[in-house]
Amino acid sequence: MAKSKLELIYKHNSPKSTAGIFKMVKQNHNENSEGASQASHRCSWRCLGPLTFHTQAVGDMVCLSHGHQRAERNKDTFRNGLVFSSRPLKVRERLRLRVEKDLFNWQGSLRVGFTNVSPSGRSLPLPSMAIPDLTNTPGHWAAALPESFCQAGAELEFWVCTSGSINVTCNQSETEKLLTGVDLSRPLWALIDIYGQAYSISLLGSEKQGLVCRRSCPAAEALLPPDCDNQLGLAPGVSGLEEDCDEDMETSEGRTESLQLTLSSTSCVVCMTKEARVTLPCGHRCLCSQCSSKVSQQFGTCPLCRHQISAPHVQIRRVPVLV
Repeated sequence: MAKSKLELIYKHNSPKSTAGIFKMVKQNHNENSEGASQASHRCSWRCLGPLTFHTQAVGDMVCLSHGHQRAERNKDTFRNGLVFSSRPLKVRERLRLRVEKDLFNWQGSLRVGFTNVSPSGRSLPLPSMAIPDLTNTPGHWAAALPESFCQAGAELEFWVCTSGSINVTCNQSETEKLLTGVDLSRPLWALIDIYGQAYSISLLGSEKQGLVCRRSCPAAEALLPPDCDNQLGLAPGVSGLEEDCDEDMETSEGRTESLQLTLSSTSCVVCMTKEARVTLPCGHRCLCSQCSSKVSQQFGTCPLCRHQISAPHVQIRRVPVLV
């Protein structure tokens, strides 16, 4: 029986093969691989890639929603609220949070920090508290925030600077130093303990300030299950990212990188004729709407990095065709 074109593409792109149109995609087997799959998607050279809460390493009393960008702890307890970033953060990359809900049944509030222990490699259930359960083990740095920082509506930014200290600011107030001594030699994931009074938070993205400000972009939603409509679209807010992330002038290196990204992601990698308009959960925008349905049904993984892309009960979203 003759093999379909789609089967040949997947066979051609097997992890053991070194040839083919996907040879640019390298297999990454270190602890940073799950972060790299998200960060590999950049809508322009100024984009830091998608950023959400990690979907595997989640405290027992935490529920993720809103595309894994909101984390809410059961308000009947003050602990078991650990969450982590979906990918490592860069030095000076500011992670931004908003406190959605609080209550005054408990004392204390959010603990924030960083870890160089990969969230995907952690055993479950997670410890009940960041301090002292995590901070007493190597590779974890966290500090408690003042309760005044964590009232409903407050917006926080925290980051690690080049000296290895963790800084925080609340509602654009003056920067405060939380602690020092963070090891910068390995990738760092953000850790947040939804502790005490604040029990619901939203991740608003991140930005890295410098000569040019770079920002994260909204993460892609999962693909539709096989029995849903074949029309797949981009996640909310993904359309138009090129304009949002490319407002300032580019450096020479930035222009080259942006051009390479554009050339490599214009056409669908399966049919090679239609425009790639579907962004997969891993961040790769490499399939047209028609081929994405076939890939989801037959393989269930991204043709570039093999990240799982099939997911049940995802709301149907369509992208209007621009004339």
